[in-house]
Amino acid sequence: MKLITTSIKGLTVAIAPLLAILGTMTSAQAAEKSEPTKRNIIYVLTDDQRYDELGVLNPILDTPNMDKLANEGIHFKNAFVTTALCSPSRASILTGQYMHNHGVVDNNKPPRAGTIFFPEYLQEVGYQTAFVGKWHMGEDAGHGASDSPQPGFDYWLSFPGQGIYYPKKMPNGKPYTFNINGKRVPQTKYITDELTDYTIDWLDQVDQDKPFMVYLSHKAVHSNFAPAKRHENQYADAVLPVPASQADTAENRAGKPMWVQNQRNSWHGVDFPYHSSLDVQSYKKQYHRALSAVDDSLGRILTWLEENDLTENTTVILMGDNGFMFGEHGLIDKRNAYEESMRVPLLAYAPGYLEEGKVVEEIVANIDIAPTLLEMAGIEKPDHFDGESFLKIAKGTFDGKWRDNFLYEYYWEFNYPSTPTTFALRSDNYKLIQYHGIWDTEELYDIKNDPREMNNLINDEKYLPIIVEMRAQLFERLANNKGEHTVPFTEKFSSGAVYREGTRSKAAEFPAHWEKSEDDEGLRSFMKHDKKKIPKKVKK
Repeated sequence: MKLITTSIKGLTVAIAPLLAILGTMTSAQAAEKSEPTKRNIIYVLTDDQRYDELGVLNPILDTPNMDKLANEGIHFKNAFVTTALCSPSRASILTGQYMHNHGVVDNNKPPRAGTIFFPEYLQEVGYQTAFVGKWHMGEDAGHGASDSPQPGFDYWLSFPGQGIYYPKKMPNGKPYTFNINGKRVPQTKYITDELTDYTIDWLDQVDQDKPFMVYLSHKAVHSNFAPAKRHENQYADAVLPVPASQADTAENRAGKPMWVQNQRNSWHGVDFPYHSSLDVQSYKKQYHRALSAVDDSLGRILTWLEENDLTENTTVILMGDNGFMFGEHGLIDKRNAYEESMRVPLLAYAPGYLEEGKVVEEIVANIDIAPTLLEMAGIEKPDHFDGESFLKIAKGTFDGKWRDNFLYEYYWEFNYPSTPTTFALRSDNYKLIQYHGIWDTEELYDIKNDPREMNNLINDEKYLPIIVEMRAQLFERLANNKGEHTVPFTEKFSSGAVYREGTRSKAAEFPAHWEKSEDDEGLRSFMKHDKKKIPKKVKK
């Protein structure tokens, strides 16, 4: 592979000619030339942190360190993941690719042999690299395999699967352990705090004359949410609002797919959440509380940078791996293509390098992380990346055409069969959602005027030109890097979470406009392309 760097470190340069060149530069040009090419990078990934789980957006929350990043750095207001599921999203972050290209299609499937993770490129230009926390790819590989050291990292600490908040013994009587550089070491503390301890221990021993990148991947705030002891009573008096779309009413059911209505009474629905009777809003308080230790962790890292005079040489990025539903449309969890599932916080803090207090409106996604971090290191984006660097957007120097939309994809999992394979195209103005392998309706939402996705416009004929265009773009985006359209899946080993609560919401009815008589018109026109139905005067 060819790596291109603008660094001149290690080269012998004649001092007199260099001074002559500098003498002809403006002060601004000289400052730009003298700016360090290879930035130190601290990338902090949280689990299931939705876009509005920040004090700057939610006044109920107390997140002073995250708010500091937003207020004194860059807040990417429209940041998304291209798959709202742990393993596929993490693989997209590490590879810069959509799921249909990197192949990690669910939490069970491991990366393909030979997959290149972006830290490998950083190592080639002299970076010291570390991974600390949740890896979570290839869950069916089992204990001791799914957390083994991966390419691209000089230092490695991970654990099997989701990890646990508090240390405990395994069913075999042995302690739950971390895999540290291939050796098993018992977990001894609350996990958010302990991962931060290990991160700072590693930072303490780095050679500060060389660039470094640490990827801190928290277990928090994944369910079941368990806050640190110091936060157990936080938000005790807070009253959490109930989403308008949570109520099981005719108004909320109108236009919604049957699978969404049916999922209300399932593992991922508000009527039978995790096959229990838990109260979703009370559960959300635990989510808020568990986030507080992550904010404490971020504060410890920022303090370490200040104490070591590295604040101005380091870029700190905080991001969620996917969002989380707390009652929206009668659902919990993620996976689906609704905003609260696929939209995440993304904050970047780099005093003197990035603008202070800037809000970026452009759409950015998890596939953009790898190319952005490589550009910070002076490395050209590899051809196989699907994402783009948003560094110039963050710095206010981008003068080209940024993306108009992005692809969202989720592939059906047998263990959670109530969510179908989902494809979506999300732009600044509209979102089109399609479902594969299920007899159900599409969805179209006017994001600008209906941000809570309450009014499905798919059957409004005046939007047909938009629907036709977005369908075509969505299909084109779903082709892999070989030009193929495929729907992958993994082996089924149980019936999955199929249970319903017997006395609660019933199965959905088919949409009323699907109910036809044999003499109705248009019953055999489904093979006619919808673009032929558009009046000629509005055709593009």
